[in-house]
Amino acid sequence: MALTQLAPPLPMHVVDRGSGYAVAVIDYGQEFDLLWVVAMDDGGEIWCVPNPQVRMQANWSMGRHKTLPVKSPKIAVVPG
Repeated sequence: MALTQLAPPLPMHVVDRGSGYAVAVIDYGQEFDLLWVVAMDDGGEIWCVPNPQVRMQANWSMGRHKTLPVKSPKIAVVPG
């Protein structure tokens, strides 16, 4: 496992939660998604967010335009 503190923090958008700043990244290895430690703008909550759920915030000067919101994928549970 590796924990990397981000200095400076990175502005992120968390799908279905809103915007915040990533302050660290946790890497559990090749069998797992990266986990981003994000301090949310609204309410100050801190979430560990899997990599597929985060997006960089728009930055006009970097050419990164705002994209349409993406809904998180729903996983079907098959009884069995």
